Amino acid sequence: MNILFVHNNFPAQFRHVARSLAAGGHKVAAIGGPSAQPIAGTDLHTYRHGRGSAKDIHPFAIRFERDCLLGEAAAGLAERLAANGYRPDVVVGHVGWGELLFLKDIWPQARVIAYAEFYYHGQGADVGFDPEFGDSDLANRMRVRAKNAGIALAVAEADGAVTPTEWQRSSYPQSLRPQIVVIHDGIDTGDASPKSDERLRIPNGPSLRTGEEVVTYVNRHLEPMRGIHVFLRALPDILAARPHAHAVIMGSDQGKGYGGRAAGGRSWKELMLDELGARLDTSRVHWLGRVDRSIFLKALAVSRVHVYLTYPFVLSWSMLEAMSAGCLLVASDTPPVREVVEDGRNGLLVDFFDPKTLAHKVIDCLAQPHEAFSALRAAARQTVIERYDRRACVARLVTYIEDVAQR
Repeated sequence: MNILFVHNNFPAQFRHVARSLAAGGHKVAAIGGPSAQPIAGTDLHTYRHGRGSAKDIHPFAIRFERDCLLGEAAAGLAERLAANGYRPDVVVGHVGWGELLFLKDIWPQARVIAYAEFYYHGQGADVGFDPEFGDSDLANRMRVRAKNAGIALAVAEADGAVTPTEWQRSSYPQSLRPQIVVIHDGIDTGDASPKSDERLRIPNGPSLRTGEEVVTYVNRHLEPMRGIHVFLRALPDILAARPHAHAVIMGSDQGKGYGGRAAGGRSWKELMLDELGARLDTSRVHWLGRVDRSIFLKALAVSRVHVYLTYPFVLSWSMLEAMSAGCLLVASDTPPVREVVEDGRNGLLVDFFDPKTLAHKVIDCLAQPHEAFSALRAAARQTVIERYDRRACVARLVTYIEDVAQR
């Protein structure tokens, strides 16, 4: 079969399933934007798009106008491919950028599968959850709802849809859920696995070993949506109570992330360090920035406690990878996390908004012997192996794509 993937940042979530389909003998191609990257076995075609003046566009419609621009650009490239004889049997694409909107007009015979990652809500999810930063007035709620225009259209007109978790599926309107199946992208449980004797060398700092009091935290953009403010407010108490503990923080303080930058163009890291001042022992807080995967896995291997916090939003791969690596997980008691973590069985849950309780929980974990939580660590890894192992997930995705193609 000819199978076409569509994602402006290809390969993104489609890297492994595209490789698997190509290895299975299918002809795999992809359409992406200027930032898309080629992978072996896949023919990549990229588009470019322009934008006119937005001064006369209603602010609620700017997102849909952008979706239409990218949809038009992707359709223009698809039309050129069609003119050269290319006919995909299946198109698999992310719904978040508008690229799927018009491909049925180019290839009406193709089956379209929408990767339905998330449906936005103006209250209680990525927006309006955290009262410290949330702007939940009516205008903002309407703006957020309008972001779903292109997403809803793409899912409604697709022949099938897939999303990684049940909670992400539940973010969609009831009318769209029946056609959305839940298949996770998958975690490499061999790569992220427990290691009994690992060492993480901190640049210009100490060398940390497995078994030492190391608290790890990862957040791509160090932003409140993933709880950077809560974690940093808990740290002074943790470090004061455990004089030999170290905190290893991975993620960039540059860029706006999912939820935007702090006021005045400052980073959230800067804002929080100003707030905490001398209370935080910065000599034992190690900011690694964006790290290579090898460093990330070393950090998980030496971790005594891994902290994961999130708004009700897309669940991070990093949490599942930490569990797969056998970390003792202390995580926020929020819906995406509760789908995976059962408090006291394969991890520990705390109130997202309570840094004091978070601190006490981490302190208690560090105070006990490393072996005291062996059962929780083992159960965490087993959960990921049983439900999120990449080989099984990719096999399910391949089967689903082939099934939709035969409908």
